[in-house]
Amino acid sequence: MQMEFIRRLPTPEELKEMYPVDAKIRAVKEERDREIAEVFKGESDRFLLVIGPCSADNEEAVLEYMYRLARINEKVRDKLLIVPRVYTNKPRTKGVGYKGMLHQPDVHRGEDMLAGIIAIREMHTRVVRETGFTCAEEMLYPENHRYLSDLLSYVAVGARSVEDQQHRLVASGIGIPAGMKNPTSGDITVMMNSITAAQSPQRFQYRGWEVQTPGNPLAHAILRGFVNHFGQSMPNYHYEDLQRLNDAYQKSGLANPAVVVDVNHANSGKRYLEQIRISKDVLHSRHVSPEIARLVKGLMIESYLEDGSQPVDGGVFGKSITDPCLGWTGTERLLLELAEIV
Repeated sequence: MQMEFIRRLPTPEELKEMYPVDAKIRAVKEERDREIAEVFKGESDRFLLVIGPCSADNEEAVLEYMYRLARINEKVRDKLLIVPRVYTNKPRTKGVGYKGMLHQPDVHRGEDMLAGIIAIREMHTRVVRETGFTCAEEMLYPENHRYLSDLLSYVAVGARSVEDQQHRLVASGIGIPAGMKNPTSGDITVMMNSITAAQSPQRFQYRGWEVQTPGNPLAHAILRGFVNHFGQSMPNYHYEDLQRLNDAYQKSGLANPAVVVDVNHANSGKRYLEQIRISKDVLHSRHVSPEIARLVKGLMIESYLEDGSQPVDGGVFGKSITDPCLGWTGTERLLLELAEIV
């Protein structure tokens, strides 16, 4: 076996003992989990926004973004339920390059997984304590979810992971909404199968234990566009796409039919300013169809302090070092507009 075992990492239980959360944070998470679950169960008509940087690369920049988001939240909270993206794992199509704060808490230094798991736990804890938000993460590594399980309120399973057995099984036991993205091929059957697996009770091996899950009735779809056989980005957020997904749900017998539309990635062709138009297009579809209004629970938006993206060593505070993001000026305007038209 050609692996160098560098050092033993603390278990999630050990890390939580070293970096515990207090009663106030536990109460915030309990209330936030309840509010978000009500959206997916159809018990609340607030519109969900999973919004934030493509990758949470810098703690101070992320916190500055969260402070601004918290201020705008005071103006829109009656209509919008904001769940910030604090994504600390970055999937790589080719497996090389910056992989997120979990791997590299300081982008100017090499990878350090021990420092990484401590850094991401401390950053998530600060967000909850200082803003009152509990956040969303991508579950890139299912075995790592428990490092943050007492802090997160939403999990997304990415387009490259949604066919993986372990991701599906772990999503069945996390106790919070799990968004299952359509694969990069665009085949929604794969996504629907993944939701079925996540909503079903499962028994499997996890972190050295045989475990049993009850199934996750809050597992749901995320439409993020797809790539055709010519390598071109193709959208799947249009009215017809939403209607086809609704039809698939009606045939599936799944609990709590729901979709969150990712307005970046292949839906925008990674043209970050298109997120503004696409967000409004999705809301228009909700207005013209009661069925689509019930199905579409929210949007996923990539947004940061500055427009666009930069190289890892670019040095601009609050500008993405991965996919291009909508900057704060456009973000604030969009949130206020969405609150008016939702």
